[in-house]
Amino acid sequence: MNHSSVAPESVPARQIKGVSAPKEQELHAFGIYTALDLMNYFPFRYEDYRLRSLAEAKDGEKITIQGILRGLPMVARFGKGKTRLTAKAEADGQLITAVWFNRMFIKDQLQLGREITLTGKWDARRMQITVTDSEFPDKGTAKTGTLQPVYSVGGTITQAWMRKTIRQALEQYGPLLEENLPERLLRKYRLMPRSEAVYHIHHPEDPKDGQGARRRLVYEELFLFQLKLQAYRMLNRRKADGIVHRVDPEVIRQFAASLPFELTDAQKKVVNEILADMRQPFAMNRLLQGDVGAGKTVVAAIALLAAVKAGHQGALMVPTEILAEQHMRSLTRLYEGTGLQTALLTGSVSDKKRRDLLAGLQMGLVDVLIGTHALIQDDVAFRSLGLVVTDEQHRFGVNQRSVLRRKGPSPDVLTMTATPIPRTLAITAFGDMDVSTIKERPKGRIPIQTYWVKHGMMDRVYGFIRREIDAGRQAYVICPLIEESEKLDVQNAIDQFVQLQQAFPDLKVGLLHGRMTASEKDEVMAAFAAADVQVLVATTVVEVGVDVPNATLMIVMDAERFGLSQLHQLRGRVGRGAHASYCVLVADPKTETGKERMAVMQETDDGFEVARRDLELRGPGDFFGTKQSGMPDFKLADMAADFAVLEAAREDAAELAAEDGFWTAEAYAPLRAILAKDPIFQGSQLD
Repeated sequence: MNHSSVAPESVPARQIKGVSAPKEQELHAFGIYTALDLMNYFPFRYEDYRLRSLAEAKDGEKITIQGILRGLPMVARFGKGKTRLTAKAEADGQLITAVWFNRMFIKDQLQLGREITLTGKWDARRMQITVTDSEFPDKGTAKTGTLQPVYSVGGTITQAWMRKTIRQALEQYGPLLEENLPERLLRKYRLMPRSEAVYHIHHPEDPKDGQGARRRLVYEELFLFQLKLQAYRMLNRRKADGIVHRVDPEVIRQFAASLPFELTDAQKKVVNEILADMRQPFAMNRLLQGDVGAGKTVVAAIALLAAVKAGHQGALMVPTEILAEQHMRSLTRLYEGTGLQTALLTGSVSDKKRRDLLAGLQMGLVDVLIGTHALIQDDVAFRSLGLVVTDEQHRFGVNQRSVLRRKGPSPDVLTMTATPIPRTLAITAFGDMDVSTIKERPKGRIPIQTYWVKHGMMDRVYGFIRREIDAGRQAYVICPLIEESEKLDVQNAIDQFVQLQQAFPDLKVGLLHGRMTASEKDEVMAAFAAADVQVLVATTVVEVGVDVPNATLMIVMDAERFGLSQLHQLRGRVGRGAHASYCVLVADPKTETGKERMAVMQETDDGFEVARRDLELRGPGDFFGTKQSGMPDFKLADMAADFAVLEAAREDAAELAAEDGFWTAEAYAPLRAILAKDPIFQGSQLD
C-alpha cells in the first residue's frame, strides 16, 4: 500500500506493523481504532534514563548510572520463592552495591569487568542502588540517555509493546499529519508544527522538546474546544432569527417599584444585561449565576414579564415538582396586579386539567408556564414562546434544554444556577453563553454560622437540635449519598432516622431517600414545609432551592464525603427566614485536605470563594460531581493549571469565528472540516 496518500484517520490500527487481530481488539478498550488514534494516545509521564553522576545524585531519588561490574553476583533467598541478587560495581570511581529483587534470569549476564547501565532508587548512606532496569552497552542499549514515555496500559498490552507500536505508527504515518492551526496562530505563539509536536510528545530528545510539544498540543486542544463554542455562538448570531423583544422601560421600572423590596445594585446590573440581550435580533444564551439566596428568581420574573409585555410567552423549567410549586407561588405573588397569567405543569397535574391548560397555552391565554421536564413533552405547544428560563441547569441534559428551545421560533434562553462557578470553569463549560453574576446578597440576610464537630460530640449536636425545636424552629439532618452502594446509603439514613426517633420520641421525624417514589418524596417535603415534620433526615441533597424559612439548623453527617460546593448548597437551605441559622458539619477527616475543607466552610459563607477553594482542592473534573460534569475530557490540558492558555485560546477562537473570512477562506478549511464533524453543527451551514 502506498502510505503517502492515506490519511492516518482512515487507516485501521491493525495495519500498523505488529498489531494482530486480538491486540487490535484490546486497543479498542483504550479508544484506539486508527493510526491517528495511536499517534494521539499521549504518555502521561516520562521515565528518565539520562545518565547522571553519583556526585549529583540525591538520596532516595531514581537515577541512571553507568558502571563496570567488579564482583561476582551473590544470591539470597527469602519468603516464598523470592530472591535478592547483589553485585558490586564501580561507578564514577566509587564502589557501589547493585541489588535486584526476583530477577534471577540476569545472574549469568553479570560477568566481571562487563560494562552495565543501572536505573533504580539510590541509597546514598549504603552506597546502594535498588535496580528496576539494567542494560548492557555491548548489546546495544535502547533506553540509556533517553526520556521514555509512560502510557496507560492494561490486559496483554505492555509499556514496551505500546512504545514500539506508537513508534511504528509515527514512522509510517507521522509525516502525513496535517496542520490544523492557522499560520497566524503558530507565529503568534511560536508553536511547533503539529507533526513535530506529536513526534516529540512521544519521544522528547530533552525536556525542552517535550515541553514545547505539550505547549503546542495543549493550546490546540483548548483552541479547538473553544472554537466549537464560539462558532456555535456566531452561527446563532449570524442567523439573527431571534425575537426582538421591544419593551417599554417604564413598564419594567413600575414593576420594580411595586416590589416589596428594593433590587440590589447587582440585580439591577444583571437585569439590564438581560434586557439588552432580549432587544437584539439574535437569540440570547445567557447564564445567570448567583450565590444561594442572591435573588435570581426576581431577575427571572422581570425577564419573563418583559417577554410577555413584548407580546410573547415565557417558560420556566425546574428539576423537581416541589421546586416548580415553590416558583409558581412566588411568581404569582410577584405578578399580582400585572394581569399576567401563570400556570403550573408537572407530572401530577390531572388529565382534564392538563388538557385545559394546554389548550389555553396554545391560544395564548397562559403567559408564563412553570414546570418540570413535563414542559418538553410533545403535546406541549405555545402560541409564541419568547423566553425560556431553566433553573439549576446542570440538572438538565443539553438535549432537554434544546427540546424546550425548539418549542418556539428561536426563543431567548436564560439559564440560572446557584452553584457559583469560578470564572475558570464558566468560560469553559459555558463558553457558548454570556455570563451574568449576582455577587451581592439581599439586604437583611443574617449570615449562617458554621461549626465543625467530631462524631464523639453527637450529644451536644442533639442538644442543639432540641434547643432550636423548642424555639419553634426545624432542622435538617443530611447523610451522604455514596454512589457505590445505594443500599448502604439508605441504611445509613434509616439508622440515623431510628436514632433520632429514639432520641426525640416526642418529635415528628421525617425520612427522605433515593429509593422513594417522586410522590413519596414530595409528600415528606410538603409535610416539612408545613412544619408537620420537625426534623428531616435525608440522603439525597435536599432539593436545590427548596425554601423552608422556618428551618434554621442544617446538620451534615460525614461531611468530609461531600464537595465544598455541595456543602455550601446544603448550608443554603437554612438562613432563609428572619431567624439566626446554623450549619453543623459532623466529620472526622483523615487527610489534610479533608481538614482544610472543613476549615474553609467555617471561614467563609461566600459561595464564590468556596467554589474557588473547591476548584483548588479538587480540580475541575470533580467540581460538578462526576455525574454531570459537561466538562470536556481533555487528553493533555488541565483547566486549572492551563487557565492562562484557555483564556488566550478563547479570545483567539472568538476573534476568528467573528471574521467573515473564517467561514469562506481556503486557509480555514481544515478547521471548518473539524467543526463539521461535531454533532452540534450537524445540519448547520458552515460555509
